[in-house]
Amino acid sequence: MKIGVPTEIKARENRVGINPGGVLALTRAGHQVLIQNNAGLGSGISNEDFVQAGAQIVPDAAAAWSADMVMKVKEPLESEFQYFRPNLLLFTYLHLAPLPVLTAELMKNRVRAVAYETIEDSEGLLPLLRPMSEVAGRMAVQVGASSLQREHGGKGILLGGVPGTRRGRVVILGGGIVGSNAARIAVGMGAHVTVLEINHDRMAHLEDVFGASIETLYSNPGTVLDQVKRADLVVGAVLVPGAKAPQLVDRAMLSQIQDGTVFVDVAVDQGGCIETCRPTTHDEPTYVIDGVVHYCVPNMPGAVSQTSTFALTNVTLSYALRLANDPVGALKADAGFGRGVNCWDGACTYEAVATGVGCEFTALSDALG
Repeated sequence: MKIGVPTEIKARENRVGINPGGVLALTRAGHQVLIQNNAGLGSGISNEDFVQAGAQIVPDAAAAWSADMVMKVKEPLESEFQYFRPNLLLFTYLHLAPLPVLTAELMKNRVRAVAYETIEDSEGLLPLLRPMSEVAGRMAVQVGASSLQREHGGKGILLGGVPGTRRGRVVILGGGIVGSNAARIAVGMGAHVTVLEINHDRMAHLEDVFGASIETLYSNPGTVLDQVKRADLVVGAVLVPGAKAPQLVDRAMLSQIQDGTVFVDVAVDQGGCIETCRPTTHDEPTYVIDGVVHYCVPNMPGAVSQTSTFALTNVTLSYALRLANDPVGALKADAGFGRGVNCWDGACTYEAVATGVGCEFTALSDALG
């Protein structure tokens, strides 16, 4: 199979869909890998690095997209819709639930779209989402701490404080992979950390890991309001796999929140868990509503592209090999892998996406025939 890896075109997206080690594994399995010219430079990977691993460098996006299977990092943008065609196998992060236009284009063009973020392992976990969630969770506190500086619109609070001053208050909405990694960095910076969760077992796990360094509270509307009113930094870390994120902080709450408070909504690529969230870019990452600073960059890990590219290939490669070897057989043989299929031959095969965009849902077994 020919596998194409185009250059990412989202603003400041410096990751690339595969590293040289992944190329070597695919070529040794008998596949041909087409890398767009200089696609890896943002991750510190040269054309020569890819060539030495067995890849062929192609001059432009059209050549990379001409492959049987395309591996990317982020969802296709409008300028890439022209490359959609029947039987194209697309393997990337998609986050389709808040993207009805992209979903409709994939269906109209009968693209076979497999999303990293909805593939499940034998325990029902999301192995291809995990490394980027780890990166985004850790980055959320870093960028939040920077945004708290006065020149960036924040309160002028140092999260760890100094002797004789109060520590910054960090409230994390959700205690999953993003939330636990955000807590790790916030604790390390010396902040006062509170994690809101609805899963008792998860709260118990977090307290086992962090001990008295954090507090956990059951998440409900009253608790959310009480905590965000007192917070300096709020990290939105809520995930419902494949679906739009529930909005835990509504517009009305902002009038009760102190000026200079910072929201970092990691759930922005699933619609956001803060009502006033809208996607921003690395070039213009923040905006202010009612005195509250919002940081809502949907591709945060793109800023630490070398770490992110290698971490991503570590988890995507085994699935990419199985797709390239036998797409339908691999998806039929592994139900968790099949959960990654969001669109197939004109059908929407992931129920949460169908609900999110308002289209008809088709069971994967029917779509695959």
